[in-house]
Amino acid sequence: MRLEPFTLTGDFVRLEPLAVEHAAGLLRAADVDRSSYGYTPVPEDLPAMVAYIEWLLADAAADLVVPFAQRRISDDQLVGCTRYLNVTWWPNRPLPTEVEIGGTWLGAGAQRSPVNTEAKLLLLTHAFETWGVHRVAICTDALNERSRRAIERLGATFEGILRRHRASTGHATVNGTPRDTAAYSIIVDEWPQVRGELRRRCGRVD
Repeated sequence: MRLEPFTLTGDFVRLEPLAVEHAAGLLRAADVDRSSYGYTPVPEDLPAMVAYIEWLLADAAADLVVPFAQRRISDDQLVGCTRYLNVTWWPNRPLPTEVEIGGTWLGAGAQRSPVNTEAKLLLLTHAFETWGVHRVAICTDALNERSRRAIERLGATFEGILRRHRASTGHATVNGTPRDTAAYSIIVDEWPQVRGELRRRCGRVD
C-alpha cells in the first residue's frame, strides 16, 4: 500500500512532508551549532542537504520511510527532520503493523524545547491511533547516551543491544563502520500511559 504524505500539527511543531524546497531552511537550522550531531547524519552544505532529502524521498516512493520536516509553529522556522522507517505490514492488513521512529535531528535552537516531545507525541498518536500498529520501535547508537536517556524519558522499554546492527554515522564515529544499536519499543498496551505522560509534558489536559 502506498503511504501518501501527510501533515501532523500540534501546538509547538508541525510535521510536514519533506520536500527539496525545505533544503535551505533545514541547512540554516543545522548550522547554528553542529556539536550535538555526533551520532546523527546532518548535511553540512546545500548540495549535501538536497541529496539527503532526495535520498529520503526515493525511499518514501518505495514505501520504506515516511519523512517529515519539523517546523516550529511559534516563528514558522524549519528546525529539523524526523521520519517513520522500517514500516512493516502483515498479510491481509492494509495498514502498517509496526514502525520505527528515527532519523531525528533538531537544530540547536529547538533542542531541549517542547518541539521534540510534541513531535514524538504526534508520531506515536498517528502510529497507534490511525494506523493501529502493535509496536513502535525507537533505536539509537548504543554509545549515544544523550539519545538513550531521551528515549527512556518517552516511556519506551529497553529491549537490548543489537550487535553490529547498522552503519555508524555522525562526527563522533567512523562513518560506515558497524555500530551496536540500543533498541527500545512502545507496544500498544503501554500506549495509554505513555500518551498521558507526553500530553502532560506538552501542557495538554485530557
